[in-house]
Amino acid sequence: MVHLDYRDSRPIYAQIVDGFREQITGGVLRPGEKLPSVRDLAAQLAINPNTIQRAYRRLEAEGWIATVPGKGCFVCGDGEIREREKKRLLLSFDEAAAALLTLGASHGELVARIEKGEHRHA
Repeated sequence: MVHLDYRDSRPIYAQIVDGFREQITGGVLRPGEKLPSVRDLAAQLAINPNTIQRAYRRLEAEGWIATVPGKGCFVCGDGEIREREKKRLLLSFDEAAAALLTLGASHGELVARIEKGEHRHA
């Protein structure tokens, strides 16, 4: 179940998208698993079904889920999801690295930070 925080500055649909991304990458939702229907999830969260539909369209556009007409929305395959998430995170990394370099960080500092992270996950 996705949890909403009405104090969060992000739009509700974005919180839903992020919640499903976390559940999919965390293994809570597995490839091939069916998501709740738009109506059911809207009723559970007490929000407009159009908000759920918008979130599902976004997840589908990003490759997280696939819609089967008449059947519902299903989580895409694990390899596809990991590859898309990797690309998304690398884009964020590129933007952060460019901003850090603009602020005066050295290439050496960035490389050291990456290597430090690699050691933590080894």
